[in-house]
Amino acid sequence: MAAMIEDVRARKVFDSRGDATIEVEVATAEGFGIASAPSGASRGKAEVIAYPPGGIEEAIRKVEELIAPELIGMSADEQEEIDGILHELDGTDNFSNIGGNTAYAVSLAVADAAANSYGMPLFRYLGGLLACELPYPLGNVLGGGRHALGKAPDIQEFLVLPVGAGSFMAAAEANIRVHKRVRDMLLKVDPSFTGGRGDEGAWAPCISNERALEVVSKACEEVSCEVGFECRLGLDMASSTLWDPQKQQYVYVNEGVRRDPGEQLDYVLGLIEKYKLIYIEDPFHEEDFESFRELTRRVKGCLVCGDDLFATNERRLKVGVEMNSGNAIIIKVNQVGTLTDALKTVKLAKENNYLPIISHRSGETTSLHIAHLAVGLGCPIIKAGVVGGERLAKINELIYIEEILGDRARMAKLRI
Repeated sequence: MAAMIEDVRARKVFDSRGDATIEVEVATAEGFGIASAPSGASRGKAEVIAYPPGGIEEAIRKVEELIAPELIGMSADEQEEIDGILHELDGTDNFSNIGGNTAYAVSLAVADAAANSYGMPLFRYLGGLLACELPYPLGNVLGGGRHALGKAPDIQEFLVLPVGAGSFMAAAEANIRVHKRVRDMLLKVDPSFTGGRGDEGAWAPCISNERALEVVSKACEEVSCEVGFECRLGLDMASSTLWDPQKQQYVYVNEGVRRDPGEQLDYVLGLIEKYKLIYIEDPFHEEDFESFRELTRRVKGCLVCGDDLFATNERRLKVGVEMNSGNAIIIKVNQVGTLTDALKTVKLAKENNYLPIISHRSGETTSLHIAHLAVGLGCPIIKAGVVGGERLAKINELIYIEEILGDRARMAKLRI
């Protein structure tokens, strides 16, 4: 049997922040798969636990002594059954025993090995012959919050989405242009700017939220004129990191402003209108389904996306669906642990007209999987950064996938 698992190994490697993480390799009779787990700086409370007590060393031990004996002899194409075994071996509802990152690395390495065993790219293995749509890249070009230090903006990510691009290559090039244009503009508006970047390669200047919005908005306008298609502005506010539960306020430290939930709603509505935002992620804290619902009701033509709100969790998304909270969801497999769990969430999102957005994390590795997941699972947008080796690994892989698809390649349909 080509995909029969013969060996499972784990090791410690490092992510883009220089933090240790786990990597797992799975060898089959005729193939091989490998995956390493990313990590987030602003992690939602509903996410699975990253590592067991004892950290990465304990996670590695559990792969080799607990997980590997169960998987050796199975077929790597039994993804759902293998992911179920990971849940059984853990025995908790948040992977606190073996660790969510451990489950992630094993699950993705298994899928990788299965695809390789059959001589197929992962996107084709996951999506079949119909998987031929390329996602639009949502790129972080200026940042603050927990992704930067000093007096950077309180808003975590200022993003660009090249919605008019006719190919993935054109879209990626447009994002890079915007990133470079933002740098040029920052040199003019912030004399102290020395080219500092945050965790995801986005520029991290010491300017206000408003000035940052003006800079990125202008850069998007200029590049749109140059490339001949529209590049639109978006934000990831990471509002759970701003929320003070004791005072029931959003605290913008560098801005010196506090906003209660009503004021936050008015502020977000104003930003969407003034800057013609096409995307707003986590505009409220992770338990405020009500404000997400109200914002979704009141805006048109803008994706209202939940990251911490949903945490790639099918149960939490069901709550959002019932309340009409948001219309898009971030998909980060290691928030929920296994590929099967993430697939269920993507399926539920599509069934209820929520746009699934496959996403990197601020602490990334050079693993390519999310590029293949975007195409294989039919996610119309990929949030993968603009520059930096660990980000460009995904972007370049999608350029390669576009080449593989040839005449069959087309950009995904965006319904906003």
